[in-house]
Amino acid sequence: MGCLEREPSGENFPIYGNWNTVFKRFNAWSKKEIFSGLLAFCAQDPDLEYISIDATIVRAYACAAGYGDQTNEGLGRSKGSFSSKIHAKVDALGNPLKFVVTSGHVSDITQAGILLEGLTGAYGLGDKDYGSKTLRETIQQQGSKPVIPSRSNALRPYNYDKNIYKERHVIECYFGKMKNYRRVFSRFDKSARNFSSFLSFVGAMI
Repeated sequence: MGCLEREPSGENFPIYGNWNTVFKRFNAWSKKEIFSGLLAFCAQDPDLEYISIDATIVRAYACAAGYGDQTNEGLGRSKGSFSSKIHAKVDALGNPLKFVVTSGHVSDITQAGILLEGLTGAYGLGDKDYGSKTLRETIQQQGSKPVIPSRSNALRPYNYDKNIYKERHVIECYFGKMKNYRRVFSRFDKSARNFSSFLSFVGAMI
């Protein structure tokens, strides 16, 4: 539904009318936060045994670029490519609860505080990119137990439950399902708001 404005001729989907009409409707719903509301509605009864956070990079095409600094629209260069990064939080079943879009070069751990606001689980899972003492203390203060391995340069490695850590695969599966959609794994939107709206729409379907 959200991708139909990508068919300029409208020949493949004549039932939906002109592509510009579809885009205007999508843009209007995006401004009214209808898609984020849809995701929030679908996430009303999460499984909070575990909460997992992680991030993934998606390529942004030239048509997504505008003038000037694009970091406010979640666009930037990472390892030479123009990209965005999706930071996400999912429940124990891999259902999305929250996400943040930034430019591709932004560090994963910088968005952890935003992701962890609100709902927390009995265990907070993350990979070694989130392996800071401060973040573990934040998770503990929220009443959860951190299950996050230490970084390779840690002087005192953190002792975490390796069996529970295996449950973190659910967020990798979520990213895999999400990237089945072309408009996710290839960003075309100039606006971070519209890109986030489509992520919400996909999250609600997943």
